[in-house]
Amino acid sequence: MRTQKLDHVALWVTERDAIADAATSRLGMHVIDRTDAFTLVGADARRGKLTLFAADPPRERGALKHVALRVAGLEGAEEEHELPDDLVVRLVEAPTDLDYDLDHVALFSRHPELTAEQYHDLGFEPAQPGPGGEPRVEVGGAYVEFHEGDPGDPAQPLLNHLAVLVESADETLDAARERGIQVADVVDAANTKAVFVWGPERVKVEYVEHKPTFSLV
Repeated sequence: MRTQKLDHVALWVTERDAIADAATSRLGMHVIDRTDAFTLVGADARRGKLTLFAADPPRERGALKHVALRVAGLEGAEEEHELPDDLVVRLVEAPTDLDYDLDHVALFSRHPELTAEQYHDLGFEPAQPGPGGEPRVEVGGAYVEFHEGDPGDPAQPLLNHLAVLVESADETLDAARERGIQVADVVDAANTKAVFVWGPERVKVEYVEHKPTFSLV
């Protein structure tokens, strides 16, 4: 399963306009797209983004500890932002050619090291531990890191899915079936084709292919 980059983090939220306002006013993002169902925000349409799906309350954090954005310099900026729906967004100072791109997603896991190893089979590369020593994996320069904790099994989680960009959704689907990975859904849309699978501890992972017609600003 050949992955290219961490494309977006999708969330179920009850206050998507308030979160989008915070992302644009405090986190260097802009609204890339807005429909009746979701709002897409990011610093650049072709880099790491947040997809905010409108959902009914209440939402539970479940597996999601925080989302981290990378900036070249903090320069006194607040490092942690608590947004509506108990969403925590952190700023991480690291070399980057685009401020506010995705740096990592932190997930709770009952067995962090084992979970990290299981993500290798999903196309994520091994990586050195995070600054706090947490096991993590890498895709296209961004990370998923695993913090010891109980992700639970909430009926209405905050995290919808993690999405990685791939060249071919069909090849990814074939690879998932060959490896016995549970496929949750396949969505063939006008500009994208996506394969959704169930990862460890019921975290859903999307493999999205951008068709030649794909265009966002």
